[in-house]
Amino acid sequence: MEYIRITKENLEQEHICCAISNDKDVQVASKKAWLAERFEDGLVFLKSIERGKCFIEFIPAENAWNPIVADNFMYIDCLWVSGSFKGNGYSNDLLNDCIRDSKEKGKNGLCILSSAKKKPFLADPKYLSHKGFMVCDEADNGIQLWYLPFAKNAEVPKFKACAKHPHIDEKGYVLFYTNQCPFNGKYVPILETVAKERGVAFKAIHLQSKAEAQNAPTPITTYAFFHDGKYLTNEQMNDKRFLKILNE
Repeated sequence: MEYIRITKENLEQEHICCAISNDKDVQVASKKAWLAERFEDGLVFLKSIERGKCFIEFIPAENAWNPIVADNFMYIDCLWVSGSFKGNGYSNDLLNDCIRDSKEKGKNGLCILSSAKKKPFLADPKYLSHKGFMVCDEADNGIQLWYLPFAKNAEVPKFKACAKHPHIDEKGYVLFYTNQCPFNGKYVPILETVAKERGVAFKAIHLQSKAEAQNAPTPITTYAFFHDGKYLTNEQMNDKRFLKILNE
């Protein structure tokens, strides 16, 4: 498999979203705009030549859009291999390149979000364990921070206090999200419309800066859904899934 590194220079020409074929889609546009602003923060986006079917996205942890403390670590935003491409070692290729790049930059290790059991849109804990990652912190909602240290004396990464106990005071449905996930560009407005039509209290909080994301009340900032203050899920939903939740 051949891989391409996405940069500001080739961002507009390259396909980046494996589930979205139309590069002019609002979802792709929002993701590319988000990426364009992150390259200066040291973000690396490496993808396969196969229309984005396999990719890894990582950034120095101090610039990650997550409430973590991980001094001199690299944070992996996403490691993704599409279903039909699994089992061919592509995840290893991408992770190995991330390790090589991070060591060359003098990082103390890698960190990434996962959970005790596999959750949608999070790294597979079985794979992480197989590759030597270990759990270094866990929030009340089961979201875990895993790390792979390169140095024995490296300080262990951890969640910031604001993310350890995911809970908010607001009633109704509240969604925290960023444009890091392309699906939000399409589906957040759809949920807003459904809630309005149903007369349901719904508030979408668009985290638009690193500072906002790093102080969010949730370990996951790409998509964190709350109801009456309680954390529900990190799984992006369409109108049908939202309606199902409302009907329940």
